Amino acid sequence: MDKSTRKSKKSTSAASDDSKTLLNPANEDISQQENSALATINVTAVEVPELTEEEQRDRLHLERRVERAFFEAGKALTELRDRRLYRSTHKTFEDYCRDRFGHSRQQSNYLIAAAGVYENLTTIGCQIVADENLTTNGSQILPTSERQVRPMTKLEPQEQQEVWLRAVELAGGKVPTGRIVKDVVQRIMERTKVPNTYQVGEICQILAKDNPELRGKGGCWAIVSVVNDFSCSVRMWDGEYAVGLQHLKSYDYLPAECKQMQIISDRVNRVYSSGLEESVQKFLESLGKLKRAYLTGLEEKVLSVLESEIRV
Repeated sequence: MDKSTRKSKKSTSAASDDSKTLLNPANEDISQQENSALATINVTAVEVPELTEEEQRDRLHLERRVERAFFEAGKALTELRDRRLYRSTHKTFEDYCRDRFGHSRQQSNYLIAAAGVYENLTTIGCQIVADENLTTNGSQILPTSERQVRPMTKLEPQEQQEVWLRAVELAGGKVPTGRIVKDVVQRIMERTKVPNTYQVGEICQILAKDNPELRGKGGCWAIVSVVNDFSCSVRMWDGEYAVGLQHLKSYDYLPAECKQMQIISDRVNRVYSSGLEESVQKFLESLGKLKRAYLTGLEEKVLSVLESEIRV
């Protein structure tokens, strides 16, 4: 009896110990959950040092460089084109832009035109605000990208000012997006809508009228190649340009005279694109300002000699 009783007690004790062992993990989990809920997480605050005066100056200087990047690019391209600094490696400005910068002549023209608008806005007194961090020129709000000013390139300087002031106002006193500028331009163009009566092939005179895009082209003749609502694309002795109606004046040539001028234009442009000496370019430029629909005998001889040079 005593032996069996002892065995029974041992067996019960072992079962009790096993039961405790099986229950312990669950108890420990509950205990850990309760402790986790009551745990305090300590977060160390990282102090961000304020910019020094020198750092603030550097930041503003670098921001302005970024904002002015498209303007600087446009000015540089203008000088490269006007001085023909590409002539040692490329025959045309278009080929040079494509090979050197990876973009078309149209993209270069966009930057060149945008630089002219930007420069105009810095001189005609645009919106003034108290917060200088919004600006690129003291307290003056100015464009920060080429797309913001592209819709304004065909407007007069005074109209550009009006558009930009209104766009800044609509943007809540900040630099407006290209979409806002385009909407304002569209309203002005609808308000001053004038029918375009020019025809493809018509010979016109360029009227610069203080338009920076047409600098050096005043008095030159041009051939209308595309007729738009408010402008014309024209071919000149050194390339194609988009010109507003206010910058064109028809010569009222007869159809035969227009055809003759087209032939002269093709010949002059072919020689110009060949990249001959600067003195030759000056001669071609003088032909681009003819106020008659023909070449004199001497002009014809000189142009023929130049044509023979580029065929050699």
